[in-house]
Amino acid sequence: MILAFFRQEIIENPYFTDFVLYLYFISLLILFTFGAHGYVMVYHYIRQRGRKKTVPSHDAEPVVTIQLPVFNEYYVVGRLIDAICAMDYPKEKLEIQVLDDSTDETYDEVQQLVGMYQALGFDIKHIHRKDRSGFKAGALKHGLTTARGEFVAIFDADFVPKKEFLRRTLPYFVDPKIGLVQTRWEHLNSDYSLLTRTQALALDGHFVMEQTVRNGAGFFINFNGTGGIWRRSCIEDAGNWHADTLTEDLDLSFRAQLKGWKFKYLDDFTSPAELPSEVTALKSQQFRWTKGAIETARKLLPMVWQSDIPFRVKVHSTFHLTNNIVFPFILLAGILNVPLVFIKQQGGHEMYFAFMSVFVLAFIGSFLFYLFSQKAVYPDWQRRLLLFPLFMAGSMGFAVNNSRAVFEALFKRKSEFVRTPKYKIEQKKDSWIGKKYVTRKTDWVVLAEVFLAVYCFFGVVSTLYFMEIAALPFHMLFFFGFGFVSVMSVRQVLAARKIHD
Repeated sequence: MILAFFRQEIIENPYFTDFVLYLYFISLLILFTFGAHGYVMVYHYIRQRGRKKTVPSHDAEPVVTIQLPVFNEYYVVGRLIDAICAMDYPKEKLEIQVLDDSTDETYDEVQQLVGMYQALGFDIKHIHRKDRSGFKAGALKHGLTTARGEFVAIFDADFVPKKEFLRRTLPYFVDPKIGLVQTRWEHLNSDYSLLTRTQALALDGHFVMEQTVRNGAGFFINFNGTGGIWRRSCIEDAGNWHADTLTEDLDLSFRAQLKGWKFKYLDDFTSPAELPSEVTALKSQQFRWTKGAIETARKLLPMVWQSDIPFRVKVHSTFHLTNNIVFPFILLAGILNVPLVFIKQQGGHEMYFAFMSVFVLAFIGSFLFYLFSQKAVYPDWQRRLLLFPLFMAGSMGFAVNNSRAVFEALFKRKSEFVRTPKYKIEQKKDSWIGKKYVTRKTDWVVLAEVFLAVYCFFGVVSTLYFMEIAALPFHMLFFFGFGFVSVMSVRQVLAARKIHD
């Protein structure tokens, strides 16, 4: 009955039909443009494969400052500090700044650890701010005023850097034009759950493909906020840290490269880190990254196009800074998918639907992109690539959360830097349930995801009813994406409430 009513309303309203077709075409065009960019990355990756890598020979041991920005990281801050103090580097040449903005027991934990390592002869300082002005960017800039290092390495609280980090990164600074050396992220808990395995696949696409290709092809790359080391003079020459976007790392990276500094990305040396183990933490991380990138695009794209860098670098930088704009169009495509099933039954649009089938090529480009990223790193890449459909569904499921971030950035709505909580989850037996920082509230985003899951299920039923089998995979992906994200969000909140009530 519902199907008949919906079909009748569409048939009787040709203006609605034209409107839906127009919007859907625009959505697919945007998605195709960014999805097809995957072919460009694959092309450059194949061209660069097999290039001989040279590591500079440089035995100097300059003074290095390691900055550890921390805000309420009770479960992981000890692991971080222990790893930093285990680094293979002379104590007298190493300064460690724990930039602590914490308002909970993390402060006491840091105070105790800093005191212990000071007694062992380490130059480690506990720098505590009470106002948290400028958030992470403010903490880094504040620490830099008293730092004594010529080079500045930065690690977030969820990282466990390898002891040879400085030995592997510092030699590249023999080139005076190098302003940053960034290492590839490795995942401590990628096998913990479906959520972490899918995240690992997504991040590998960035670190194995995007960063490697961009650096090798002469495009701009970005500091990833952690796991990298800066030349201090580069930070200062580029204008220091700014707090006017949520991605201070991306902002400073582009400003530095626009000033002529060169970056080096190491795809063969990793910095291990913990992935978010619960969906709300992942949502806050994705929101921050998405919104911050669009804020940075608003701020820096005029500078990019006014600069004298090569045209191809300007074009690629535009894709780099704006790729998160796809999320509202993913959401729009998911919503329009359902009425399109009914529109197709009217007839008269055969050429239009035949033409739209070309957009499937964008999915093939994305698949190849992630195929190469897995094959380059993992012996069991075939097994890992089986998660690709789940990753695609997850991208759709996060469309509400990330579209909200895009619109807030476009309309210049400022928000707090919400750090991603971590719980020292490294093995399957570990659990985040019952720990501090777990969210016990739902918001309108979760309700919208639940509604869209039901709505997309209606699309699945409609597709089966009309036997539109070719469209079924896309309807299933949207249904599973919204369903997976909403169910996990609700389950997490209920589990947290049960423990705390």
